[in-house]
Amino acid sequence: MKGRIVFTCMLVCVFLWSSSGQNSAPEAVLNCCEGDVLFLLDSSGSVSSYDYSRMLGFLSELLLPFSLGEDQVRVSLLQVGTQPRLEFGFDSHNSQTGLQGALGNTKPLRGDTNTEEALRMAKDWVLKPGGGAGAREELPRVLVWLTDGVKPGDVIGPMEKLREEGVAVLVISTGHGNYQVLRQVVTPPVESHLYFVDIDDMSIITEDLRDAIIEILRAERLQVRDVSTDSAMLQWRPVLAGLTGYYEIRFGPAPSLGVSEREASGPGTSPSTSGSHYQRLTRPGDSSMARLMDLKPDTTYMATLTPKSNLQVLNPLSVTFTTKPEVLSPTVVTVSESGANGVRVSWGPLQPESVQSFQVEYMALPGGKLHMTTVGQGQNSTLLTNLQPDTQYLVTVSARHSSGRERAMSVKVCTEEVRPALADLQLTTVGSDSVQVDWKASVDGLRGYWLTWEGQGIHGSTAAPRSSLYLPSNSLSTRLTHLPPATRVCVSPVYRTARGEGLCCMAQFHSDASVWGHRS
Repeated sequence: MKGRIVFTCMLVCVFLWSSSGQNSAPEAVLNCCEGDVLFLLDSSGSVSSYDYSRMLGFLSELLLPFSLGEDQVRVSLLQVGTQPRLEFGFDSHNSQTGLQGALGNTKPLRGDTNTEEALRMAKDWVLKPGGGAGAREELPRVLVWLTDGVKPGDVIGPMEKLREEGVAVLVISTGHGNYQVLRQVVTPPVESHLYFVDIDDMSIITEDLRDAIIEILRAERLQVRDVSTDSAMLQWRPVLAGLTGYYEIRFGPAPSLGVSEREASGPGTSPSTSGSHYQRLTRPGDSSMARLMDLKPDTTYMATLTPKSNLQVLNPLSVTFTTKPEVLSPTVVTVSESGANGVRVSWGPLQPESVQSFQVEYMALPGGKLHMTTVGQGQNSTLLTNLQPDTQYLVTVSARHSSGRERAMSVKVCTEEVRPALADLQLTTVGSDSVQVDWKASVDGLRGYWLTWEGQGIHGSTAAPRSSLYLPSNSLSTRLTHLPPATRVCVSPVYRTARGEGLCCMAQFHSDASVWGHRS
């Protein structure tokens, strides 16, 4: 009788200790992740009842700390036997109570190790985004294969297809599996995604495997967007949706962290902002963002979001970010409307709250006279006139800030060359199919002439291929021969940077061997 009492007390003590352990989930795992994890469990005849129970206990311990649900981690179990079976899908359990109960009630299939069929089910059904088993779109998917390593079948090809579709593959072998085969099926890095362990020592890999899964599924639940010099937008997933409560936000300059503290800090687990130099905000439970204001430029901040609810205990989430350095105008200077005697210079940003005025200086290079003009704080461009054609200028825009600081930015710009149009063009007959072409043009900056001619058909359509000819600048005439009865002749002056405006005439030959031309 005494022996039975002692034995009963021991069982009660063990049960109480185990229950206590289940309620103390590591904070690093709660709210850390979002994604779908499929466990491929070998329950064929090669796995003994003892080994099978140890595998289920390992899964129970591995998954216990995770937060489960639609916006958290979801778990599915696919057993391998002669006819693989989906024990439960991703949408089956949204709480640890349901998941742990399901694992405890799972029975082995026995029979052959039909891993290939199980992988086909995983690819075409369970892990397929939007499939019947409920795998979610655009979220990480993980396949964890627990096997005794006995006759796994041809798994390299099916596993490769899963990896190509973005599924991360991890493997735990409790027997004498082929290392060369298993290392080919896991997603790199092999050292953290492939484990060989004795069935009685599986607990020693629990933390490492859990960390590997977390690394894949880790969700940035607290994010910072639109960071400027003095503000930032804090965004989070609405974990209080459907619950009564609110969010408390504290933010301030980040404290200096030692090495050990930095290593311990991660998304959702960073130390919360404390001390007297923080600001505090509150937002209702259905909100998902808040703008942090009155920040200092080029400063690292820590923001801590604490969901407050009487119905559920949720961990605070923290994130660090650095505001942008103060930007002093001008940061950009551009040139437009460039002509022979003027250009428009623009700059930005305006910053009327800090800039008193802008000053524009410009001079021809090299060694030209310095010119200067001042514009108001609300003006971001000015037109520079009376410039020399085909000349390079150095333009400097400087801003005088109310703080006493000045900032300047320079650009080089070239004015366009003057390109006079062709002054005159005449065609004179020479024989029955030739024409003398004469023209007049300005010689300033002239590099040469470009002639083109082509035969014209009825109603102006092209009757012959176009021909062209380049002549030096000292040429003012040329003779074209073997022309079609109707030919359009064009002459354009050529300058250093482009062609000038040309003239065209139409030449028409008649049976009496006369020719006449007109401008076109």
